[in-house]
Amino acid sequence: MHADDKELLFQFHQTATKERAFTAIIKKYQEKLYWHVRRLVVDHDDANDVLQNVFIKVWKGLENFREDSQLYTWLYRIATNEGLTFLEQQKKRGTISLDTEEAGLSNKVRSDSNFDANKLEWRLQVAIQQLPEKQRVVFNLRYYDEMPYQEMSRILDTSEGALKASYHHAARKIEEFIRNY
Repeated sequence: MHADDKELLFQFHQTATKERAFTAIIKKYQEKLYWHVRRLVVDHDDANDVLQNVFIKVWKGLENFREDSQLYTWLYRIATNEGLTFLEQQKKRGTISLDTEEAGLSNKVRSDSNFDANKLEWRLQVAIQQLPEKQRVVFNLRYYDEMPYQEMSRILDTSEGALKASYHHAARKIEEFIRNY
């Protein structure tokens, strides 16, 4: 664990510095977690709502954080779970199929006012939204966050081999989608 994370956790456990330490944790990780969640849920407002829930859970759970893993690993796990829970709730509310949900996410990307189908970055985003949920999460963590498989394994509670296979399948599907777009 990073020395400054250890210090922040130490300060969090002190009554006098608890709120200041929590604010520092938010400032340190908010942007990374926002983009991680945003890539899952696509919509900015939805990402902000999910991130707010993440930090509420962090506030409630930080007292019991055992430091078995790095702080950012624990935060990413909470953010991933909250993002996936949000998507599940969206599916249940709309009683729509997984295929419809994935199409809805790619439609959100396409409806963005900055969307330009001729730009590779937009085609990549549309392709990512076509992936099954688990492959999308694995691809985002590896490609955008450059997270090692070992860390992903802790966050997603999945073997490194399964994660490598998921990433490989996702990359192949994305490459095929972009080639045929």
